Amino acid sequence: MEKTPTLLADDARRTRSDGAQSRERLLLAATRLFAEQGFAKTSTREIALAAGTNIASISYYFGDKAGLYRAAFTEPSPGCEANLEAFTASDATLRETLEGFYGIMMADLKRGDMARLSMRLWFREMLEPTGVWAEEIDNGIKPAHAALVMVLGRHLGLATPDDDLLRLGFSVVGLAVQLMVTRDVIDRINPHLLENDAAIDAWMARLVDYGEAMVNAELARRKAGAAQPITKPRKKKA
Repeated sequence: MEKTPTLLADDARRTRSDGAQSRERLLLAATRLFAEQGFAKTSTREIALAAGTNIASISYYFGDKAGLYRAAFTEPSPGCEANLEAFTASDATLRETLEGFYGIMMADLKRGDMARLSMRLWFREMLEPTGVWAEEIDNGIKPAHAALVMVLGRHLGLATPDDDLLRLGFSVVGLAVQLMVTRDVIDRINPHLLENDAAIDAWMARLVDYGEAMVNAELARRKAGAAQPITKPRKKKA
């Protein structure tokens, strides 16, 4: 008996759903194993077993082990480069710019255990580089940082970036990166500060305050320097 169009559509939706779940299980298992053991010591057979799928599914969804590793490294946290419009609007105030930027950065912390696994995978990649981290810097972090510097420069009234603006950009980013890098430390000392989405949102609001204060401090420093009179050096007496 031939299937009706409705049954065929149901089968298609079920297949897509099952496929998405299999892919997600592979990503989760691979992220955990790669973070614990590194790329070289983790086999595709081990990943497939942990995910409850067959090895062929790795080839189907990711091409090969390297493709799966790259996906585990980049997909869980798209990062600022995927959402530049959230903080680069030309008509946004400084506070709106920082809210958009930190909103992206802090969203990663809301992924719970997956956020911790992703960070450990990043640490593992730095210790045992495969080249993916270098690619991420060149293709993701570098363009996002350039966009942030451009926006901060606009708020400071600078046409071109100088070294102090570059330092400011790294410092603004560092406020959020510190939370990700030291998440385990915070969990041991004051776990309530990041225990749920509301706590993360509260910290994000403070980051906006701190970031705004940093930018305003840099602006004040520049104005104070420009206002100081230029004095000629005294001539030495004979």
